[in-house]
Amino acid sequence: MNYVELEIQVESDFSEILMAELGEAGFESFVETDEGLLAYIQEADFDEATITELVKKYSEMTPLTTTWKSLERKNWNAEWEKSYEPIEVSGKVRVRATFHEPDPTFQYDLLIQPKMSFGTGHHETTWLVMNEQLSLPHSGLSIMDVGCGTGILAILADKLGASKLLGFDIDEWAVENTRENFAMNNLPESAEVFQGTIDGVAPELIFGGILANINRNILLAEIPKYVSHLTPGGWLVTSGFYETDQADIEQCALENGLKIIRSNTRNQWATVVFEKI
Repeated sequence: MNYVELEIQVESDFSEILMAELGEAGFESFVETDEGLLAYIQEADFDEATITELVKKYSEMTPLTTTWKSLERKNWNAEWEKSYEPIEVSGKVRVRATFHEPDPTFQYDLLIQPKMSFGTGHHETTWLVMNEQLSLPHSGLSIMDVGCGTGILAILADKLGASKLLGFDIDEWAVENTRENFAMNNLPESAEVFQGTIDGVAPELIFGGILANINRNILLAEIPKYVSHLTPGGWLVTSGFYETDQADIEQCALENGLKIIRSNTRNQWATVVFEKI
C-alpha cells in the first residue's frame, strides 16, 4: 500500500480550512510548512478530481498551487524527516524523532519513527487526545488504543502509569510501526498490538480507559462495543471528528450508558471525554 503526498502552496491563513476539507476527502495526516502544507492519503483513496475542485474553490480567494507524488514505503522516512518538527503538548509532552535531541524541560519525552502510519502529533485530534490524557487517571489501569497508528497515545499512557496496554489497527504497517515505537520507548513486553478491529478484542477483556481517535462513522458504529469493554467508572476519550459532529457522538454515547465529562476543540476538530455510569 503506497501513499500519496499532496503539497499545497498557499497562504498560512488558509491552511486550517484546507486541512478540514482534505480530512473530509480521506486525507489522514498533515504537516504545515513554510510554503503551505503537506497532506497524506492512501493511494487507493486519492481522487484527482477532488483536488481539482478544491483548487477551483479556493483559488478565487488566494493564490494556490498543488503537486502530488506517490510515496513508496521505502522512502517514507526520508520524506517525513524533511519536514518533521517536535510536537509539544501543554508544556508537558514532547513528541520527537530520534534525530532530535531530548529536552529535559518536558516531563514526558516520546520517540516515534513513522512508516506510512500516522499519529505523529501534528494532527489536531492527536494533540487533543494527548492533552486530555494528561488530566485522566492512568496509574494501574489497563488501557486500550483503538486505531493506534504510530502507537503514540498508548506510549503516553505507559508514561502516565498504565499497567497494561492493548492497541490495534487495520493497517499492517501501523501495527509494525507501533511495535517498533513501543520498543524504542522501552514499553514492557506485555504491551500488545494486533492487526484488526474492536471485534478482535476478547469479550472478557475489560479496561479502565479507552482511547478512540478514529472518525465519526466508526465511532457511531463502535461506541456500544467500547462500552462493553469498559469498567464502570472507566473513561473513554473520543476524537477524530469535527465540532459539527460532536452532538451526534455525544448522543450515541449517552444512549449507551456513558456520561459526558468534558470536551475541547482545536481548529474545528473536537474531542469528548466520557465516563461509564
